[in-house]
Amino acid sequence: MKKKTLYRTAACALAVTMTASLAGCSKTEESTSTAETATAETATSESADDSAYDYLAEFSYSDGFDENGYLKDVTALDYVTLPDDYADITIDASLGEVSDQDISDYINSNVLSSFATTNQVTDRAAAMGDTVNIDYVGSIDGVEFDGGSAQGYNLELGSGSFIDDFEDQIAGHTPGETFDVTVTFPENYSSADLAGKDAVFSTTLNYINETVTPELTDAWVQENLSPTMGVSDVASLNEFVKNQIAFNNQYRDVYTALHDKVSFAEELPESGKEYFRNVLLYGIYSYAQNYGTDMNTIASSGFLGSGYSTVEEFIEDMDESISTQLEQTLLLQAIAEKEGLKCDTDTLNAEFVNQYGVKDPSNFTAIYGENYVKCQLLDSLVMQSLIDNVKYE
Repeated sequence: MKKKTLYRTAACALAVTMTASLAGCSKTEESTSTAETATAETATSESADDSAYDYLAEFSYSDGFDENGYLKDVTALDYVTLPDDYADITIDASLGEVSDQDISDYINSNVLSSFATTNQVTDRAAAMGDTVNIDYVGSIDGVEFDGGSAQGYNLELGSGSFIDDFEDQIAGHTPGETFDVTVTFPENYSSADLAGKDAVFSTTLNYINETVTPELTDAWVQENLSPTMGVSDVASLNEFVKNQIAFNNQYRDVYTALHDKVSFAEELPESGKEYFRNVLLYGIYSYAQNYGTDMNTIASSGFLGSGYSTVEEFIEDMDESISTQLEQTLLLQAIAEKEGLKCDTDTLNAEFVNQYGVKDPSNFTAIYGENYVKCQLLDSLVMQSLIDNVKYE
């Protein structure tokens, strides 16, 4: 449920796909639970009254921030004491090093893969490692059994997705062939009716899925990336990705060193705490609305990483995390105030492409509001100014 920042290499991938969303201002880890854990079986409870949270229907991630990306009505320097040497930071030199292989791996995995196409190959035999499209009908002693049939199933040969020997027997066959695959279900198979039984699967190999990744050339970058990203050729793409990887590698250590230098007021602004509470609550509220259940059912389902009897119990347990998120926002804003940095609309439009590789931030502002996106960008601008001046050891 906790939000995490849009790291800048992630933003490069978003620029390519233009489909993902910004995350929150904190760098904390997100719960590994998924929405599926809070679906059908938890969507039947009507025992809780969520009326106290009706206001969340109007919640916006921009609610907590002003037109400069600052916490609304908060002067961060009232809560954060910066020493004179706050920017004097030393980190491991390796964190600033980005190899050509790092850049190539990232572009292959996050850029070119987004433009990969699939060809249906029918003129060669399937081999282990191929992804094949098959139809199959399973039978035991000539009688078809439930769950033993499928059409148009994509299977990677060698993945171990199917029981032993099934995938091996497809290798060597050519698309268009129909053949028998003979296997024996394991003695400990989950279905008692099938455990230890010999089965025959009448299998048709329809085609082999062959992934074609485009060649990275200046012309390809110009045609496919230049319209949405601030890159025009391979060299500028490499340089952009290099900067993003270096930034992300150094972020945590620089922030930790910075945090260790400063001190915070005993009482942080309540308006900031309330905002970050609402961020968490809004996540629960949205899931409850999407799945036709109530917020307490979501809280008790385990979806939040642990079972809570009520939403209030969850929020109370998250108090330290909320304070951590608020401290981070206050600290970076305090430096922005000290250095005279702000993220007004002109800065947003000018710097978004430099920091995130996206020419037009409107896809993000339409979802999260302009002031929230300004908070994200201000975060990057402050951290970049610190990273630009670190010392290495």
